[in-house]
Amino acid sequence: MLMPENLQPNLIDRYGRTIDYMRIAITAACNLRCTYCLREDDAGVARKQEQMDAAQIGSIIGVLGRMGIRKIRFTGGEPLLRKDLPELVAIARATPGIESVKLTTNGVLLEKRLPELLEAGIDGINLSLDTLDQARFRSITRRDEYPQVRKALEILKEMPSLRIKINVLLLRGVNDDEIPAFAELTRNSEITVRFMELQPFDDRQIWRTGRFMGAEMIRERLHSAFPDIDPITGRDTEHYSFRIPGCKGSIAIIPAYSRNFCSRCSRLRITAAGNLVSCLYRRESIDLMPILKGDSPEETLILTIEDAVRRKPQDGLKSGDDNAVTSMSQIGG
Repeated sequence: MLMPENLQPNLIDRYGRTIDYMRIAITAACNLRCTYCLREDDAGVARKQEQMDAAQIGSIIGVLGRMGIRKIRFTGGEPLLRKDLPELVAIARATPGIESVKLTTNGVLLEKRLPELLEAGIDGINLSLDTLDQARFRSITRRDEYPQVRKALEILKEMPSLRIKINVLLLRGVNDDEIPAFAELTRNSEITVRFMELQPFDDRQIWRTGRFMGAEMIRERLHSAFPDIDPITGRDTEHYSFRIPGCKGSIAIIPAYSRNFCSRCSRLRITAAGNLVSCLYRRESIDLMPILKGDSPEETLILTIEDAVRRKPQDGLKSGDDNAVTSMSQIGG
């Protein structure tokens, strides 16, 4: 179907923000049970949820490309649990208007599946890894998968053709002593190590236990370990960005909770169950499944996406909404 004549080539919300980035969670299932995300007994919940199939995701991406979305990131849960992930990457890469297709993964299955992802055209990978110690990895994730993840890390460090980021969620008294070791990963590889704050979506496990470590404390620890570190310009969410002299890569600090990025927010999210979310901190979402499963014209999907953009709040943290999300696996990392 042709696009409506009054449709703008770019999605711009009520506050003048251009929306060009979509994060698509393709599964809520995960093969780890990180203490800041999922409870151990949550294993069967995600498997019972209906999730979008490849054709439905492809339909959405096709519309998004024509509406001004330029960046697609596949998330989860753990997206590598989807056997059709390479197909989804290829669909996105072949979609007019889409300029980059990236993936966030915990790395457990990455070594095995990386060749098919590269063939499909993946542009970048964010590896979520919170410790470089095997015993500590088991304590944080409740799984003995460290050797596989460490091997994936070593492979990614040798892949200059991909944009590689290492996401490290820091918790006080848990892994904050590893800041220097993670920073050293940038010495010989053109990767970005990103130290991140905890979000309040930990399935009510540790948010109020005093483990939260704010961006300012992270910055102080980093400067203490590397007094000659140089500030550089980072991406929108990378409020603090640095490079250690002599290192090829860079370091960033993501104040995921303590600092509000709403004024520059350019993203929407779609959950694995097909719910379109305009703001991470809002209860409100739009169920796309009736549109995707029915005989609705494509224009209905277009108008629904426009509606979500119109509903995007100016400031999610100050919207007063009682967010119903308890785990990031529900909404995508």
